Amino acid sequence: MKWFVGVDIGGTTIKLAFVTLEGDIVTKWEIPTNKVDGGKHITSDIAKAIESKRVELGATNDALVAMGLGAPGFINMATGFIYHAVNIGWKNFALKDELEKETGLSVTVDNDANIAALGEMWRGAGDEAKNLLCVTLGTGVGGGIIVNGQILHGVNGMAGEIGHLTSITDESGASCNCGKTGCLETVASATGIARLAIEGLKKQPNSNLQTVFEREGTLTAKDVFDAAKEEDELAKSIIEDVCFHLGLALANLANALNPEIIVLGGGVSKAGDLLLNPLKEQFKRFALPRVEEGCKFKVATLGNDAGVIGGAWLAKQG
Repeated sequence: MKWFVGVDIGGTTIKLAFVTLEGDIVTKWEIPTNKVDGGKHITSDIAKAIESKRVELGATNDALVAMGLGAPGFINMATGFIYHAVNIGWKNFALKDELEKETGLSVTVDNDANIAALGEMWRGAGDEAKNLLCVTLGTGVGGGIIVNGQILHGVNGMAGEIGHLTSITDESGASCNCGKTGCLETVASATGIARLAIEGLKKQPNSNLQTVFEREGTLTAKDVFDAAKEEDELAKSIIEDVCFHLGLALANLANALNPEIIVLGGGVSKAGDLLLNPLKEQFKRFALPRVEEGCKFKVATLGNDAGVIGGAWLAKQG
């Protein structure tokens, strides 16, 4: 037996999997993300977890071929060097070198959003399309751009930062974690949708969302979509606003890249047609007709497995 190791490092947990050469998960598990001492123990934690699982499965030392890993933050893709990963604590951390030393495996490192895109391309909603956009609508907005079957990195690894396209250009734009204001992430993420709802209640206090807010002390994106199902006017207007900005951003990207598929993942994508239908309308409004005709929208299918499968794809490419 020969397996790849796929690893997806998050701020709370690290997802790991042994994956066949064809992309099937043999086993998957999680360990806590140990952020003590600036995250310096994470590589040894990963190495110990992999070795323990290998022994548990009765696999030989040479069963594991290579490792592909996704990590948050600013990364030198060629060297696997982490310049800064705020959620982990890494700063100027040689992730690839440390992992190779700890595990004895060849390690390839990429951005966490990129490996999710690769996973969806290989075994998910991407249907092996060679030109696609993958957009993750979660706490933030992440993205991966695949051109001719390869992740687009750009000159210093910053390609695919879809969430930081500017959507609000005037002083009303909300502050973003990146240091800018008015980023798409401040509008189209779960956090952004909740913010729009809370702010909207100041003007429309008769919304059904007011009751939820008074009961829970906050609002979520799910609350907004649930209210929209009940024809709540504030909730519907928020979704229209979100889809305007998201549709405009994706149409502009599509006009430049001409993708075959746009894959939507993350918690917000679970809203289904409540999100997809108005989003497609706005996309059609701003995309060139030929671009729009050639592009399909699909909801991601791999869920939390996208990262580890994408990591295996990275290892396969080597």
